[in-house]
Amino acid sequence: MAGFCVSPRPHALVSFWGYGDLTAPCYTRPDRYYSQQPAVPKEEAYQAVGTSAISEPPQTNQRGQFYVYCRQHGLWPKEVAGHDPDAELAWFDRYCPLRSVTAQYPPTMLIHGTADTDVPYEESRKMSDKLAQAGVKHELVTVEGAGHGLSGARPEEIMHATGNAVEFLRTHMK
Repeated sequence: MAGFCVSPRPHALVSFWGYGDLTAPCYTRPDRYYSQQPAVPKEEAYQAVGTSAISEPPQTNQRGQFYVYCRQHGLWPKEVAGHDPDAELAWFDRYCPLRSVTAQYPPTMLIHGTADTDVPYEESRKMSDKLAQAGVKHELVTVEGAGHGLSGARPEEIMHATGNAVEFLRTHMK
């Protein structure tokens, strides 16, 4: 989002397991991974969210249940944004980095594990393709077999990925 929403634009970006399209099928259709988790009843999901905004959740926070419920039913963008991506796809353009890549997009490094069950690796691969089409300097760092947040990766793989990110930023911040 910072690549097209912030002015002045950043000199460079590093995206860790980021999404590119909030209306991708993994968000708008029942997600295979989350559908294999214990079903969250609708009432429990909505009760976990509550009705008032809070900055720090209470110790008994169960808000993750709402997220799981939404992913199990393909409702995440509809429930969070209050707009239906099937009926109002263009409304989501301003929240989808994939749809906002131009030649002016900052140099970008994407870091993603291939076994990510929350934000599919495909999201970074599609963003990499879009950056290439626009002629934007970019790198896709793939961590084979790593999950969301690079879970399951060997410590040396994580150090290598973060070292690449630091070097990428140093190169483009000059």
